[in-house]
Amino acid sequence: FLKQGAAIADFMKPDRMIIGTDHERASQQMFALYAAIQDSESKFLTMDIVSAELTKYAANAYLATRISFINEISHLTEFFGADIQMIRQGIGSDARIGPHFLMAGCGFGGSCFPKDVRALIKMGELAAYDMPLIRATQTVNDTQKHLLFQKISHYFADDLKGKTIALWGLAFKPNTDDMREAPSRVLIESLLAAGAKICAYDPVAQRQAQKIYPDHPHIQYAKQLYSALVGADVLAIVTEWDEFKAPDFAKIRQSLKYPVIFDGRNLYDSAILVAQGLSYYAIG
Repeated sequence: FLKQGAAIADFMKPDRMIIGTDHERASQQMFALYAAIQDSESKFLTMDIVSAELTKYAANAYLATRISFINEISHLTEFFGADIQMIRQGIGSDARIGPHFLMAGCGFGGSCFPKDVRALIKMGELAAYDMPLIRATQTVNDTQKHLLFQKISHYFADDLKGKTIALWGLAFKPNTDDMREAPSRVLIESLLAAGAKICAYDPVAQRQAQKIYPDHPHIQYAKQLYSALVGADVLAIVTEWDEFKAPDFAKIRQSLKYPVIFDGRNLYDSAILVAQGLSYYAIG
């Protein structure tokens, strides 16, 4: 169970290790192999091979479902004027629920969650079961990835031709250059289809973006985050990199043609941005 961006830490200090095997001797050998890194807080579980495989798929699908759940609730908070961050704290403080994977945003991506959700749906087809909850997780996430574009398009009255959008973040999450099924790709492709231009900055994923969109005439890449704002109409944030979390808001306001931030990761306190003379559109 390794997370991108934290694989070494997860390997050295796992919360659980699951061995799927049909042979007791193999289980003993694997236990001996991992004994050097196992501590008192780690759980070492053995089970049959199929159960071990389904455990992995089920774990990722459950985490993905939590993300889609809070994203679905965020639509209600926007309509009724509630605060999704307050709701997250409220439900996350319940010991039965906890706060993890309840951050509203512009959807999940990467190589694991989307793939494993689809895999369980396919397994359901083989078992003649529709997997309605897992399908809903996928549907909500697919819809959520379009939300930032919808907000930007609505702001400009559905006329984005000739507009330049500064884009902070390309990777599907921080501490990786992985853009597989990243929300940034949905936003980029929607903006380009609408006639907009993009100036993007990501600390590590720009090479990947250049491979995906080679020599595209309407995509530029900035060398640092503030240079992405030069000549841009508005700013959109898609990845929650640490260097985006405490920017110079006065510099952002002065650089943009319109003092507006569309935040797909809810990084900021809206009251602070309003005090700085910025309009702020977040999720929920």
